[in-house]
This record gives sequence, structure tokens and C-alpha cells, in this order.
Amino acid sequence: MTANILIIDDEEQLRSLLKRIITLEGFNVSEAANLHEGKKYVEKGNADIVLCDVKLPDGNGVDFVKDIRQKFPLIEIVLLTAYANVHDGVQAMKNGAFDYIMKGDDNDKLIPLLYKALEKVQMQKRIWQLEQQIGKRYGFQNILGESSAIRESIALAKKVAPTDTTVLLLGETGTGKEVFAQAIHYGGQRAGKSFLALNCSAFSKELLESEIFGHKAGAFTGATRDKRGLIEEANGGTLFLDEIGEMPIDLQSKLLLF
Repeated sequence: MTANILIIDDEEQLRSLLKRIITLEGFNVSEAANLHEGKKYVEKGNADIVLCDVKLPDGNGVDFVKDIRQKFPLIEIVLLTAYANVHDGVQAMKNGAFDYIMKGDDNDKLIPLLYKALEKVQMQKRIWQLEQQIGKRYGFQNILGESSAIRESIALAKKVAPTDTTVLLLGETGTGKEVFAQAIHYGGQRAGKSFLALNCSAFSKELLESEIFGHKAGAFTGATRDKRGLIEEANGGTLFLDEIGEMPIDLQSKLLLF
């Protein structure tokens, strides 16, 4: 895969130098003199990696990183600065920059850095493709049935999928509650996070509590190490508790704390 590199810097000579160095590696290189031009280029979908100056006429590269990473999470950004300082470096990494390097002094690090960033871009794109495939596999289009009840259920599930709320699915065993739960998960904003399912009727009370809430090492016989509960594992994603009516009442009450 040939990467598309965008250089954003108001120094024309530096842009030309970087372009020449990077082009020799076989990358496609484009230039922008300010953040406004750079953002327009990124929005066209023509950038995999962005090399961006920190101080530009129309803004700060550190803030630019946060904006771009929120809108285009598959793009990696390396910040270039003539005057490195700890505060900017820390904030840049918090905002999602791939790295923060000095102009000139770190030129020998630039090409290896670009290859590392490209590896991450390729990995993220592959993960995104797999997530799309999974989403199609478990999406609403794969729920079978033409009855009015099924169509009404699908329509209601599609309405709730984009929301951030707890969903109660009612139905007899075998009617497809987990199928609907998966479709809701992959049809909403949680699609890129974990979907975990637990059959509450398949465990004893003690084991069920450990699975849901986790435990500390030594909490009971056989607990040799800390174990994260499914609530923590599914954070940001979806935890589907099947047959929740079979869960002991005192455990159900504990769920109200989460």
C-alpha cells in the first residue's frame, strides 16, 4: 500500500525539502500552507498520514490534531515543531498525535516514523473493514421474518440503536433476543466496541456474580488473581444479559448501581 502523506507548514522551503525526502521513499506527498488548506484536503479523503507544524498562521497544530482525530480516526498525525516544550508534547499525545518531533534535529527519525505510522493506519483500516463485515453479518438486514410483529420489532429496535440507553428485550426462549441485541449493538455508536453475552440461567449465584462484577485475588477459594467483570470488559460496548429473570434478586439489585 502506497501511503498519501500531507505536509502542513507555512515554510515553503521546509515543505519542499520534506516532500523530496519522503517522495524518494515512494510515498505520495501533498502540501498545504495552513490549517484551512490542510483540513480541506483531509476532508476529501486523500490523506493517510499528516505531518503538521505546531505554530501556523491560522491556528495551532496541537488543537488541529484533536479536531481531525475526532472526525477522521483512521488518519495518523505527526506534529513538527521548532520549539519543543513539554506541555505541547503532552497535550499533543493526549489529543491523539502519533508523535511530536523537532524540525531538523529529528529528520533522521522521520522516515522510520512514517513507516510505523503507516503500519498503524493499515491495521486500523483492516480492523474497520472487519467491523463493517461483522456489522453486515449481524445487522438488521439479516433478521428473518415478514410478519407485522417482526417488522414492528425491527423498526423499534432501529430507533433505539443510535441511543445511549438500556434496552429490555422480551420474548420466549429461542425467539431471537440475542439476534436483536447484536443488531442493536452493530447498528449504533457502540459498533466498534465489544459485544458480550451472558446466559444468567447457566451459572450458580456465586459464579454469576463473579462473572458480572469480577473479583479480587483471594476473595474466595480458587481466586488466585484479580478478574475483571463483564460490566468492566464491556465498558463502552454492550453487555447482553440473557434470561436475566433467572438472576437472583439480590444480584439484580446490584445492577442498579451501574
